[in-house]
Amino acid sequence: MAEVKLTAQVRTDFGKGAARRARRADLVPAVIYGHGAEPQHVAIHNHALMMALKTPNALIRLDFDGKSELVIPKAVQREAIRQFLVHVDFLAVKKGEKVSVEVPIHVEGDLAPGQHVLEHVLNALPIEAEATHIPESVTVSVQGLEAGASVLAKDIALPSGSALAVEDDAVVLQVVAAQAEAPAEEAAEGEGEGAEA
Repeated sequence: MAEVKLTAQVRTDFGKGAARRARRADLVPAVIYGHGAEPQHVAIHNHALMMALKTPNALIRLDFDGKSELVIPKAVQREAIRQFLVHVDFLAVKKGEKVSVEVPIHVEGDLAPGQHVLEHVLNALPIEAEATHIPESVTVSVQGLEAGASVLAKDIALPSGSALAVEDDAVVLQVVAAQAEAPAEEAAEGEGEGAEA
């Protein structure tokens, strides 16, 4: 995964009022944690950060106060309705360091013919990977799977250098039979019988 370079400003004002002022200035308040250091409070230009965060687990090089820090997003808070960025927590990382992240699951292929539904038990796969080599996603084929079939975590091919951070036998996807609704005629007959009693 390529690094995204962003420029940040050091924040010295804290609290709700300071955060609101930053957002009015089109800046997103953020905190950098990690490596036993004191948390670093920064603000990043909203649009640039929003574009960087379109890639899950984006590797970001933050330049601020004459320093350069390699980080990945750990917690992204968005406004509930309009979904604009409210606050971001970053984890400081180093090349070669292993981190635990959740990687999106990309499904390909068609289920077996019939009334089958694919249920996502996990929406993302927890893995451990080198901070500078986090995969953007993992791909799972569901080609020809029938009702009752499951895809377990151990069935998913991971890129080299990545390892599962969940039990091997954890169910990731399962195929279930579609629930058939009772025909409308039967329901109407049942209502008629109740009326006569």
